[in-house]
Parts: sequence; structure tokens; C-alpha cells
Amino acid sequence: MNKKRLKGVSLFASAGIGETYFKNIGIDIVVANELIERRANLYKAISPETDVICGDITDKNIFNKIIDSCPEKVDFLLVSPPCQGMSVAGKNRCQKTMESDKRNYLITYVVKVIKLTNPDYVLIENVPALLKLKLMYDSKYRTVLEILQYEFGNEYIIDSAVVDSADYGVPQTRLRAIIKMHKPGTVWSWPKKKKKVTVEQAIGNLPSLEAGEKSDIKWHFARKHTKENVLWMKHTPTGKSAFSNPVYYPQKKDGTRIKGYESSYRRIRWDAPAPTITIRNDCIASQRNVHPGRLLPDGTYSDARVLTPLELMLLDSLPANWNIPDDTPELLIRQCIGESIPPLMLKEIVRGIYDEQD
Repeated sequence: MNKKRLKGVSLFASAGIGETYFKNIGIDIVVANELIERRANLYKAISPETDVICGDITDKNIFNKIIDSCPEKVDFLLVSPPCQGMSVAGKNRCQKTMESDKRNYLITYVVKVIKLTNPDYVLIENVPALLKLKLMYDSKYRTVLEILQYEFGNEYIIDSAVVDSADYGVPQTRLRAIIKMHKPGTVWSWPKKKKKVTVEQAIGNLPSLEAGEKSDIKWHFARKHTKENVLWMKHTPTGKSAFSNPVYYPQKKDGTRIKGYESSYRRIRWDAPAPTITIRNDCIASQRNVHPGRLLPDGTYSDARVLTPLELMLLDSLPANWNIPDDTPELLIRQCIGESIPPLMLKEIVRGIYDEQD
């Protein structure tokens, strides 16, 4: 069956990680917009065929440049607005706080782009709080779904769900709110859930590394950590936090215990998908990002370190040979992965468009 390739536009694209497998299923991202220059440059390096426009979409000149660069017919629009304004990681955000964050009003620019480009398919993704957020829109408080229904209810079929990337072959648990919009006469069904992939299945074949060590495998090298952090984690079993250690627990120089949550200084498990990868995946003290480790003959555990860039790539469902420049900064890779939507999940959701094409 000869299926039409779709021309797409990506807004708030970061480095384009979520779009990694789009070409394989017939979607060509023609234009992308990203605010931060280093991420836009990485996108350009990965996908030189895409016109990447770096700048703030709220700037009139940048907005017009995006629209002017779009193909005459836009088939698909991908929107991944910044989630920090809605994120609840590390702190509670009340409705008033979320409403006052200007980043949450970027949805109004999404509405403008939809009106001007009239795509057949639209996918908006964000943290689950997206579906609860209420914004003042046309003199009334409305949820994002209500705004979209208000503007496009007669033009699109609009559907939403909170999905977990671990249900779609990604060896990582990551909850995302997905809003799908498609024209009447088209069908865009949700994908069937798949068997979960564990950390062991995804990265268990990679060689063990201690803090500061390197391997011969590209992007598989371990960050350096303080000797204290290494000591605490060497005595921390798989799936446990160093805060549970009776002797080698996180402590200040005077020996007093550091206060913290069990999600910190914590090794992930081998037998389940990884926890959500966060933007601070370079830090042992951050949330659930220490290698599972293996029990050694002396009773300690190996791999007292955070995950390597390669391990993060694989747990985010990126290919081991991900096409990025050799000189890409490690922290840039870590940050982009920490804020990404796992590409295999996005592929599974989007391929339903093609499954319905004649």
C-alpha cells in the first residue's frame, strides 16, 4: 500500500528527541521552533533537512517566520510546550500559581498556529497537570481542552488521555497528557498497550562502570562523584535509598545525618521500567537516578554512580546509535533527555494516523 508522507511542524521542539522515529513511519518535520539556542543547534545537527527556527514564539517576528516557513499544506502539528509552569516535581503548585505563569499561556499561540495552518492532525503533549489547568480565556476560566473545544469543536475531533510510556515499549515510566485533534472523516485510535520492558532488558548488557571510569562504547562513561557519595552508594542495595543505610547514610562533614527523601540517593531497580528520567539526572542526590548496581563479593554494590548518557538514551527508547555529534556536551544530552517525551511512545501514538490512511 502506497501511503502518503505527511509534512509536519514541531513547536517547542527542544532537540527533537520525540520525533526520532517519525521518518520511519512517514512524517517529515519540515519546520521546528525552539527557544534555547544550544538545543536548536542540536536539532539542526540531528535533522539538517528541517528548518529550525530559534527564538521566542511570543516574539512577533519569530512567530511570523514560523508561519512563513510552513509548507502550503501542513498535515501534522506537534506541540510540546514547556512543562515547568505546570510541573509538581519538588513542590506543590496551586491553581493561582499555575495561572500566573506566562509559560502556561503559550497554548494561545498554539491556537493561533492551528488557525493559520489548518493541519489535519494535531498532537499536544505535556505533564498530566495540563488537563487540570484553568486559564482565563475570552473572559472565562477554561481548561486547555475547553479552550480547544471552544475554538475548534466544530472543525476537529478532540480526544485526550494520560498515558504511561512504559505501556508502549519504553523501559521508563513517564506519565504524559496527550491531546489529539483530527479532522472529521479521519480516524486516530489509541495504540494497544505492550509488555513492559525492564531496566535489565534495556541496559543490563552494558559493562559495569564505577564513578569516573570510561568504556570503549560510545557515550558509555561514568560521571565523577565525591568519595562520600560513592561510599554511601556502594553500601546501598539495588532499589534502595542510601538514607536507609544503618551506617553509610548521607551525612554532613560533622557526621550528622542529612535530611532528605527516600527518592534521593536511590538506586533504580533491574526488574521494572526505570522511574521518570529528570533533568537533574547528573546528580546522585536527585530523584531515583543511580544505577541499580550488582552485589559484589565484599557485600557492597557496583556502579555507585548516576546513569551514563548511553544508559539514559536507551531508557528513553532512543537508539544506541543516536545520530548526534561526537562533541555534544554531556549535560546538554542529559537535559534534553530529562525534558523529552520518549520517542518510542510518541511513535506508537502517532502511527495510528498512518494505520488509517488508504
